Amino acid sequence: MTLSSHKLIIITAPSGAGKTSITRFLLNKYPKLAFSISAATRKPRAGELDGVQYHFIPEEQFRSRIEADEFVEWEMVYEGCYYGTLKSELQRIWDADKVPVLDIDVKGAIHIQQQFGNNCLSVFIEPPSVEELKKRLESRGTETAESISTRLSKASYEMSFSHHFNKTIVNRDLDIACLETEKVIKEFLGW
Repeated sequence: MTLSSHKLIIITAPSGAGKTSITRFLLNKYPKLAFSISAATRKPRAGELDGVQYHFIPEEQFRSRIEADEFVEWEMVYEGCYYGTLKSELQRIWDADKVPVLDIDVKGAIHIQQQFGNNCLSVFIEPPSVEELKKRLESRGTETAESISTRLSKASYEMSFSHHFNKTIVNRDLDIACLETEKVIKEFLGW
């Protein structure tokens, strides 16, 4: 069976728009859904564990795995910082008879959507405004002024792609955005 014959769900958004919170809500409510652990070349942040939040892979090994065609998608998201979705990660979830939920970058989401067509549901979480996004990023306390500026610039660019996805949900209120996303996913999966 080919990878593209299975269903999957993509939650994508600019950094700070709420995609991770919405993804957690869905995973906690539906045991049939499983988090697809992305691969990343960046260093773990405080509290992050390899194989839990990300598969942390050194840059040279990541590039070797790209050449070996081990990724469904990959991107250099920031200079020297790669992220991607391993084929083996999706297969692990399907082998457990679950539906993968991918919390990924906008460009990666577009690549996967092109490969999976109707077997893929893509949900774009949009912040109410760039100013609100800035407040959310600042409140994390994990970003420098420079990284916030970079992320905001990237966010404005990413928001221009929202029309590429199956559904756009504006996250003005997290509880409402969670319920709207849940409804779309239940319809897609026939639950």
